[in-house]
Amino acid sequence: MKREHSISVKNLTKKFGDFTAVDAISFTVKKGEIFGFLGANGAGKTTAMKMLIGISKPTSGEAEVAGFDVYKSTEKIKKNIGYMSQKFALYDDLTVRENAQFFGGIYGLSKKVIKERTQAFISELGIDDIADHLVGSLPLGWKQKLAFSVALLHRPQIIFLDEPTGGVDPITRRQFWEMIYKQAHQGTTIFVTTHYMDEAEYCDRVSIMVAGKIEALDSPENLRKQFAVNSMNEVFLKLARG
Repeated sequence: MKREHSISVKNLTKKFGDFTAVDAISFTVKKGEIFGFLGANGAGKTTAMKMLIGISKPTSGEAEVAGFDVYKSTEKIKKNIGYMSQKFALYDDLTVRENAQFFGGIYGLSKKVIKERTQAFISELGIDDIADHLVGSLPLGWKQKLAFSVALLHRPQIIFLDEPTGGVDPITRRQFWEMIYKQAHQGTTIFVTTHYMDEAEYCDRVSIMVAGKIEALDSPENLRKQFAVNSMNEVFLKLARG
Protein backbone atom coordinates (compact mmCIF):
# COMPACT_ATOMS: atom_id res chain seq x y z
CA MET A 1 0.00 0.00 0.00
CA LYS A 2 1.27 3.47 -0.87
CA ARG A 3 2.02 5.51 2.20
CA GLU A 4 -0.33 8.36 1.27
CA HIS A 5 -3.29 5.97 1.35
CA SER A 6 -5.10 5.50 4.65
CA ILE A 7 -7.31 2.80 3.12
CA SER A 8 -6.49 0.52 0.20
CA VAL A 9 -9.04 -2.01 -1.09
CA LYS A 10 -8.70 -4.46 -3.99
CA ASN A 11 -11.43 -6.87 -5.13
CA LEU A 12 -12.88 -7.05 -1.60
CA THR A 13 -15.74 -9.54 -1.49
CA LYS A 14 -18.17 -10.79 1.15
CA LYS A 15 -20.54 -13.69 0.53
CA PHE A 16 -23.24 -15.14 2.74
CA GLY A 17 -23.89 -18.57 1.25
CA ASP A 18 -24.92 -18.00 -2.36
CA PHE A 19 -25.60 -14.29 -1.79
CA THR A 20 -22.82 -11.81 -2.62
CA ALA A 21 -23.27 -8.76 -0.39
CA VAL A 22 -20.05 -7.03 -1.48
CA ASP A 23 -18.85 -7.87 -4.97
CA ALA A 24 -15.12 -7.32 -5.69
CA ILE A 25 -14.94 -3.63 -4.79
CA SER A 26 -11.68 -1.67 -5.22
CA PHE A 27 -10.77 1.86 -4.10
CA THR A 28 -8.22 3.89 -2.13
CA VAL A 29 -8.68 6.72 0.37
CA LYS A 30 -5.99 9.35 0.86
CA LYS A 31 -4.78 10.65 4.21
CA GLY A 32 -6.97 13.54 5.36
CA GLU A 33 -9.60 12.89 2.70
CA ILE A 34 -13.35 13.02 3.33
CA PHE A 35 -14.55 9.93 1.48
CA GLY A 36 -18.28 9.43 1.03
CA PHE A 37 -19.51 5.84 0.82
CA LEU A 38 -23.02 6.01 -0.62
CA GLY A 39 -25.72 3.58 -1.59
CA ALA A 40 -29.33 2.67 -0.93
CA ASN A 41 -30.22 0.43 2.00
CA GLY A 42 -29.09 -3.11 1.15
CA ALA A 43 -26.43 -1.94 -1.33
CA GLY A 44 -23.63 -3.42 0.81
CA LYS A 45 -22.27 -0.27 2.51
CA THR A 46 -22.47 -1.50 6.09
CA THR A 47 -21.13 -4.96 5.21
CA ALA A 48 -18.13 -3.36 3.50
CA MET A 49 -17.51 -1.05 6.45
CA LYS A 50 -17.61 -3.98 8.90
CA MET A 51 -14.79 -5.66 6.96
CA LEU A 52 -12.73 -2.46 7.00
CA ILE A 53 -13.07 -1.88 10.75
CA GLY A 54 -12.07 -5.45 11.53
CA ILE A 55 -15.31 -6.99 12.79
CA SER A 56 -16.16 -9.10 9.73
CA LYS A 57 -13.74 -11.28 7.77
CA PRO A 58 -13.79 -10.89 3.98
CA THR A 59 -14.56 -13.89 1.79
CA SER A 60 -11.82 -12.83 -0.63
CA GLY A 61 -9.87 -9.83 -1.88
CA GLU A 62 -7.37 -7.53 -0.18
CA ALA A 63 -7.64 -4.51 2.12
CA GLU A 64 -5.35 -2.45 4.33
CA VAL A 65 -6.61 0.10 6.83
CA ALA A 66 -4.15 2.50 8.52
CA GLY A 67 -1.40 0.31 7.08
CA PHE A 68 -2.73 -2.93 8.60
CA ASP A 69 -4.10 -6.02 6.85
CA VAL A 70 -7.80 -6.74 7.47
CA TYR A 71 -7.11 -10.48 7.71
CA LYS A 72 -4.07 -10.47 9.99
CA SER A 73 -4.15 -7.28 12.07
CA THR A 74 -7.73 -6.53 13.09
CA GLU A 75 -6.76 -5.54 16.65
CA LYS A 76 -4.19 -3.04 15.36
CA ILE A 77 -6.79 -1.62 12.99
CA LYS A 78 -9.23 -1.12 15.89
CA LYS A 79 -6.60 0.80 17.86
CA ASN A 80 -5.90 3.15 14.95
CA ILE A 81 -9.46 4.02 13.96
CA GLY A 82 -12.44 5.73 15.50
CA TYR A 83 -15.98 4.51 14.85
CA MET A 84 -19.33 6.18 15.26
CA SER A 85 -22.68 4.70 14.29
CA GLN A 86 -26.09 6.34 14.08
CA LYS A 87 -27.17 4.31 17.11
CA PHE A 88 -25.51 2.96 20.29
CA ALA A 89 -22.59 5.38 20.05
CA LEU A 90 -22.74 6.45 23.71
CA TYR A 91 -24.31 5.06 26.88
CA ASP A 92 -27.49 6.94 27.83
CA ASP A 93 -27.17 6.03 31.53
CA LEU A 94 -23.69 7.60 31.86
CA THR A 95 -22.87 11.30 31.92
CA VAL A 96 -20.85 13.00 29.19
CA ARG A 97 -17.68 12.79 31.30
CA GLU A 98 -18.35 9.18 32.32
CA ASN A 99 -18.76 8.14 28.68
CA ALA A 100 -15.42 9.78 27.87
CA GLN A 101 -13.76 8.02 30.82
CA PHE A 102 -15.22 4.67 29.78
CA PHE A 103 -14.25 4.84 26.10
CA GLY A 104 -10.89 6.46 26.88
CA GLY A 105 -10.16 3.47 29.12
CA ILE A 106 -11.08 1.05 26.34
CA TYR A 107 -8.67 2.90 24.04
CA GLY A 108 -5.95 2.45 26.66
CA LEU A 109 -5.48 6.11 27.53
CA SER A 110 -4.20 7.16 30.95
CA LYS A 111 -6.59 8.87 33.38
CA LYS A 112 -4.60 12.10 33.01
CA VAL A 113 -4.86 12.09 29.21
CA ILE A 114 -8.57 11.21 29.34
CA LYS A 115 -9.24 14.09 31.75
CA GLU A 116 -7.29 16.59 29.62
CA ARG A 117 -8.83 15.58 26.29
CA THR A 118 -12.35 15.36 27.76
CA GLN A 119 -12.10 18.88 29.15
CA ALA A 120 -10.69 20.06 25.81
CA PHE A 121 -13.72 18.90 23.81
CA ILE A 122 -16.17 20.03 26.52
CA SER A 123 -14.68 23.52 26.34
CA GLU A 124 -14.56 23.46 22.54
CA LEU A 125 -18.24 22.52 22.30
CA GLY A 126 -19.14 24.99 25.07
CA ILE A 127 -20.98 22.39 27.15
CA ASP A 128 -19.50 22.78 30.64
CA ASP A 129 -23.03 23.20 31.97
CA ILE A 130 -24.19 19.76 30.71
CA ALA A 131 -20.95 17.75 31.02
CA ASP A 132 -22.29 16.00 34.13
CA HIS A 133 -25.77 15.35 32.73
CA LEU A 134 -26.82 11.88 31.63
CA VAL A 135 -26.36 11.49 27.87
CA GLY A 136 -29.88 10.05 27.66
CA SER A 137 -31.32 13.42 28.68
CA LEU A 138 -29.67 15.29 25.79
CA PRO A 139 -31.12 16.02 22.31
CA LEU A 140 -30.05 13.68 19.49
CA GLY A 141 -27.99 16.38 17.80
CA TRP A 142 -25.87 16.86 20.92
CA LYS A 143 -25.50 13.11 21.34
CA GLN A 144 -24.07 12.84 17.83
CA LYS A 145 -21.61 15.71 18.29
CA LEU A 146 -20.49 14.19 21.61
CA ALA A 147 -20.16 10.72 20.07
CA PHE A 148 -17.92 12.18 17.37
CA SER A 149 -15.74 13.89 20.00
CA VAL A 150 -15.47 10.71 22.08
CA ALA A 151 -14.56 8.64 18.99
CA LEU A 152 -11.61 11.02 18.49
CA LEU A 153 -10.29 10.80 22.07
CA HIS A 154 -7.45 8.42 21.16
CA ARG A 155 -6.42 10.51 18.12
CA PRO A 156 -7.19 7.85 15.48
CA GLN A 157 -5.71 8.02 11.97
CA ILE A 158 -9.12 7.30 10.43
CA ILE A 159 -12.65 7.79 11.68
CA PHE A 160 -15.53 5.74 10.28
CA LEU A 161 -18.94 7.42 10.47
CA ASP A 162 -21.96 5.23 9.72
CA GLU A 163 -24.99 7.41 8.92
CA PRO A 164 -23.83 9.96 11.54
CA THR A 165 -26.52 12.60 10.93
CA GLY A 166 -29.57 10.37 10.59
CA GLY A 167 -32.59 11.98 12.21
CA VAL A 168 -31.00 15.28 13.25
CA ASP A 169 -32.18 18.73 12.12
CA PRO A 170 -30.52 20.63 9.23
CA ILE A 171 -28.73 23.14 11.50
CA THR A 172 -27.18 20.34 13.59
CA ARG A 173 -26.18 18.50 10.41
CA ARG A 174 -24.33 21.59 9.20
CA GLN A 175 -22.58 21.98 12.59
CA PHE A 176 -21.61 18.31 12.52
CA TRP A 177 -20.07 18.70 9.07
CA GLU A 178 -18.11 21.72 10.31
CA MET A 179 -16.60 19.38 12.95
CA ILE A 180 -15.78 16.85 10.20
CA TYR A 181 -14.06 19.51 8.06
CA LYS A 182 -11.98 20.69 11.00
CA GLN A 183 -10.83 17.16 11.79
CA ALA A 184 -9.96 16.39 8.15
CA HIS A 185 -7.99 19.64 7.97
CA GLN A 186 -5.92 18.34 10.90
CA GLY A 187 -5.06 15.22 8.89
CA THR A 188 -7.65 12.69 10.07
CA THR A 189 -9.12 10.57 7.28
CA ILE A 190 -12.95 10.59 7.28
CA PHE A 191 -14.87 7.61 5.87
CA VAL A 192 -18.58 8.40 5.98
CA THR A 193 -21.71 6.57 4.87
CA THR A 194 -24.81 8.65 4.35
CA HIS A 195 -28.13 8.44 2.56
CA TYR A 196 -28.43 12.25 2.44
CA MET A 197 -27.35 13.06 -1.10
CA ASP A 198 -26.76 16.73 -0.28
CA GLU A 199 -24.09 15.58 2.19
CA ALA A 200 -22.28 13.86 -0.65
CA GLU A 201 -21.52 17.36 -1.94
CA TYR A 202 -19.38 17.97 1.17
CA CYS A 203 -17.06 15.02 0.44
CA ASP A 204 -13.77 15.20 -1.48
CA ARG A 205 -14.68 12.03 -3.35
CA VAL A 206 -17.73 9.80 -3.39
CA SER A 207 -18.30 6.15 -4.23
CA ILE A 208 -21.80 4.91 -4.98
CA MET A 209 -22.65 1.26 -4.41
CA VAL A 210 -25.46 -0.52 -6.23
CA ALA A 211 -26.21 -4.19 -5.49
CA GLY A 212 -22.79 -4.86 -3.91
CA LYS A 213 -20.70 -3.17 -6.61
CA ILE A 214 -19.16 0.30 -6.80
CA GLU A 215 -20.84 1.81 -9.86
CA ALA A 216 -19.35 5.31 -9.61
CA LEU A 217 -16.31 6.85 -7.90
CA ASP A 218 -15.07 10.43 -8.28
CA SER A 219 -15.43 13.94 -6.89
CA PRO A 220 -19.04 15.20 -6.68
CA GLU A 221 -18.26 17.81 -9.35
CA ASN A 222 -16.88 15.21 -11.77
CA LEU A 223 -19.78 12.83 -11.14
CA ARG A 224 -22.30 15.57 -11.91
CA LYS A 225 -20.46 16.28 -15.16
CA GLN A 226 -20.14 12.59 -16.03
CA PHE A 227 -23.88 12.00 -15.67
CA ALA A 228 -24.84 15.43 -17.06
CA VAL A 229 -26.96 16.39 -14.03
CA ASN A 230 -27.06 19.23 -11.50
CA SER A 231 -27.00 17.35 -8.19
CA MET A 232 -25.68 14.22 -6.51
CA ASN A 233 -29.28 13.16 -5.91
CA GLU A 234 -29.79 12.98 -9.68
CA VAL A 235 -26.52 11.02 -10.06
CA PHE A 236 -27.77 8.55 -7.48
CA LEU A 237 -31.20 8.19 -9.12
CA LYS A 238 -29.64 7.50 -12.52
CA LEU A 239 -27.44 4.75 -11.04
CA ALA A 240 -30.13 3.25 -8.82
CA ARG A 241 -32.51 2.98 -11.75
CA GLY A 242 -29.85 1.35 -13.91
